Amino acid sequence: MDQRWTDAVFLHWRIPEAAAAAFMPPGVVPDVFDGSAWVGLIGFRMQKAGIGRGPGVPFFGDFNEVNVRLYSRESDGTRGVVFLSLDADRLAVVLAARAAGIPYVWSHARFRPAHAGSPSTGYSVRRFRRGAGSDFAVVPALDDVAADPLSVHLTARFGLHSRFRDRTLYIPNTHSPWPLYQAELTVLEDGLIGAAGLDVAGPPESVLFSPGVRTQFGRPRVLRA
Repeated sequence: MDQRWTDAVFLHWRIPEAAAAAFMPPGVVPDVFDGSAWVGLIGFRMQKAGIGRGPGVPFFGDFNEVNVRLYSRESDGTRGVVFLSLDADRLAVVLAARAAGIPYVWSHARFRPAHAGSPSTGYSVRRFRRGAGSDFAVVPALDDVAADPLSVHLTARFGLHSRFRDRTLYIPNTHSPWPLYQAELTVLEDGLIGAAGLDVAGPPESVLFSPGVRTQFGRPRVLRA
């Protein structure tokens, strides 16, 4: 699949390694940085998603997404993402992804761009079932490039680990390095991390913004036991 992710907001909290380990599929462990595992709340705009190198699928290839994710590592050092939830506002996309074992949730997801009256950029989500939601926004500091090791660790992820039909899969992903900037958190009312089964306290330790990247997913491979 070929697609573009734009206007990405990354919020991250430290969590105990044992808390993240409970969600890892067989064959991978939490990818720890500075003695901690990390949970992320990420919002972005999916644009021009399509099969192979063809054009984006009209309507269904453009939507807003907010996900809760952890970070994983195989014994050979391969790093990835483990999604706990992905909220999107395209029902057909949600149903297709869930059939493939990806935990999408059908929600009303809205992107709020910066404008003359407000410099904040963010996302709001409300699930159609069970009511969990999230509302967060940041002001990007476009003159403050984020190139520190933690920012790279949390965003330079070139694949995902997922469980499908009792097998752990690694789905590779390729894209150029994220153009990353530090950001100031202006709004945060989140229920998605708690709904996923994790507890965080206080503001996120890492707050980042990126205008986006073009990315491609490759063929899955099965992890050996």
